[in-house]
Amino acid sequence: MILIGADVGGTFTDIVLADTEKKQFAIHKIPTTSPDPSVGMIQGMKELCAREGIPLERVEHIFHGTTVATNAVLEYKGARTGMITTKGYRDIIHIGRHQRPQNYSIMQDIPWQSRPLVRRRHRKVVTERLIPPFGEVLTPLNEDEAREQIRALKREGVESIAVCFLFSYLNPTHEDRVRQLVEEEFPEAFVTTSADVSPQFREFERFTTACLNAFLGPKVRTYIHELSRRLHEAGASTGVHIMTSNGGVTTARTASEKPVFTLLSGPAAGVLGGDWIARLTGRKNVITFDVGGTSADIGIITPRGIVEASARDTKIAGYPVMIPMIDVHTIGAGGGSIAYVDPGGAFRVGPRSAGSMPGPACYGQGGREPTVTDANVVLGRLDKDHFLGGAMTIYPEFAFQVIEPLADQLAMNVHEAAEGVTTILASNMANAIRSRTVQKGHDPRKFTLIAFGGAGPMMAVEVARHLKIPEVVVPLYPGITSALGLLTTDLKYDFLRTEFMLSTQIHIDRLRRDIEEMERAARQQLHRDGIPDERIRLVRSLDLRYLGQGYELRISIPQGPLDETTLEAIWDDFHKRHHAEYGHSFPENPIEVVNLRVTGIGVMPSLPHPRFHSRGGRLEEAWLKTADTYFRVEGELKAFRTEFFERSRIPVGAIIVGPAVIFQKDSTTVLPPGSEAMVDEFGNIRIATMKKRRHEEMEGAL
Repeated sequence: MILIGADVGGTFTDIVLADTEKKQFAIHKIPTTSPDPSVGMIQGMKELCAREGIPLERVEHIFHGTTVATNAVLEYKGARTGMITTKGYRDIIHIGRHQRPQNYSIMQDIPWQSRPLVRRRHRKVVTERLIPPFGEVLTPLNEDEAREQIRALKREGVESIAVCFLFSYLNPTHEDRVRQLVEEEFPEAFVTTSADVSPQFREFERFTTACLNAFLGPKVRTYIHELSRRLHEAGASTGVHIMTSNGGVTTARTASEKPVFTLLSGPAAGVLGGDWIARLTGRKNVITFDVGGTSADIGIITPRGIVEASARDTKIAGYPVMIPMIDVHTIGAGGGSIAYVDPGGAFRVGPRSAGSMPGPACYGQGGREPTVTDANVVLGRLDKDHFLGGAMTIYPEFAFQVIEPLADQLAMNVHEAAEGVTTILASNMANAIRSRTVQKGHDPRKFTLIAFGGAGPMMAVEVARHLKIPEVVVPLYPGITSALGLLTTDLKYDFLRTEFMLSTQIHIDRLRRDIEEMERAARQQLHRDGIPDERIRLVRSLDLRYLGQGYELRISIPQGPLDETTLEAIWDDFHKRHHAEYGHSFPENPIEVVNLRVTGIGVMPSLPHPRFHSRGGRLEEAWLKTADTYFRVEGELKAFRTEFFERSRIPVGAIIVGPAVIFQKDSTTVLPPGSEAMVDEFGNIRIATMKKRRHEEMEGAL
């Protein structure tokens, strides 16, 4: 079976082709084409298939990670959106919660107020009212009012409409009827209902999620339509599956209808790729470290699996998004991040990036600002003859030209300024990892850092040393690990129902009935996608909290019948999980059931383990040259004679002692002085971030 994964980043589009029978991979990297990333993606796929002698029509599955939705939110470039809501609740999406993002700041930016997804003049109200606990109709929907408000939005030129009623998660009847009215009165509009996108309580978050879906809808729908059309014209015999934020993939049609689920499409694929490498190498505590040209994405994997974001943590560009989502923390730090001195005289790096055009100055495409890539060129860690495996020429003289003015501003020499750029970036990255580990009760010293992306292996050891992480693993194809991650996932759909019941007054028959209905809906959805019963898996869980708490923990429901014994095991698991998460638990307190979840999984073809064959039998055959590179050791910046190697020729079991630089087409791995690397049987580079004796000294001092 032939599979293709295509991950579109801010700077490069990464493509991997896998032959599951021959257990072989082929990779390709091409600059991302703005403003339409599908152009470069299809061009790259055609080039890769032509190079490997495989017609595009032979490809059986195409998986795609996209940043279209994410960029539209970050850049505030979505559709002109309207909203229809319950009379009296027009301003829910403006007011938000009583707790502001920064409690004590009088200058804070509140995204949903400064950059509203729906401007107030486009928020319309109608008469209707549902009431809890079962969504009974207190006030019927006034359909005449609804029609008039739809017509008003049409006159105002909106492109998309979000329908958001109170308590619709209990009974979607009114929202569904207004959707029908929109389709009658304004059929060209993109329409979203909150109960369809996020059928759970918390009206501010639910309404905002629905408005985000509407805000993104026309742009993402157009992109996916154009991508599908171009794929067909290029000769592809299969459709495309889109990566979603929950770590699964979905069909092009579903992604077009619910684009909010693609908000972490690319970063989620990176975490899955890191998880695949972790399982390959037998690592259970892992930090995934995906650094591209524009951003760095950080995920956490523990023996429980990939960490998922809780309801209080799921935000994109400051907007709350109440959808199932892998816990990925993104910062504006990458190879293209721009270094500068701010008005207060502080030396800063990022979040602004040079992107793919013009890119860093050393690319020779007109870049005029110093970037992290330029700094690494000045430090001797990138080589003009071996960038992207020699496929792309870089110009060191342009890197020096942009770093020198920065050095003058800082009263440093050019190498000190360049090293300052990499040090600041590493510190920013380490702080981001700290926020996902130390601040959440994980000790980073007990984790392995899996580094990938075009720039991850360059920065990994320095970042790991900030956090005293003892080991870094660089995958065989670090630059396309996110694209590989696309090939490791399955079709996945999440179904949710808010329940509200106590462990002391559990309605077990209702839970059983709702589980059966949701499992039936999951099977039907997967059947529509062509998945047979033998490839369907169903996973059940509950969102639980102690009575009086504001947020929940997700606890799995064991397979088999739901009975009193099963429930007791669930309550016990919750107490243990709460203690692990917060350091305490209250076994005598009643537990509140908040949400019931069913995840339907359509198992896709599995990605084979790579067969690694180094072309050389001795390390000397991988040697390219010896040259000076600059590193700071014990507070002093010095030039070190450094060995440079070609990765594909390094034999399994070879030991490389830093300082050293390892080149390959899709990334560059930097080994600072004091580090030591070994290539394992799968082609991964395993790096001890400090020599064992030094590491033991540091551990003893802690």
